[in-house]
Amino acid sequence: MNTSIIKNPRITEKATMLIEDACYTFDVKKGATKNEIIKAIKELYKVTPRAVRTVAVTSKKVTSRKSNKIGHTSAGRKAYVYLKKGDKIEVL
Repeated sequence: MNTSIIKNPRITEKATMLIEDACYTFDVKKGATKNEIIKAIKELYKVTPRAVRTVAVTSKKVTSRKSNKIGHTSAGRKAYVYLKKGDKIEVL
């Protein structure tokens, strides 16, 4: 099933500004291809994307404030999904 490819919508300040241009941002699985992402968007939101761009998200070093231990955030992948001008996705 293609719906497991998309983890969740990415709600950040930049992603919110891109919604005005009909571009939505999602966290996706590491090995997901553009065609798989397009199929998953069609199944979940009943909308056909115009284009999809993917970006690798690198892991970062993080220090805990309480115990002062050093760790890493998880690496992943995000996808920018562009829609036609009249189409919308309700992410909230």
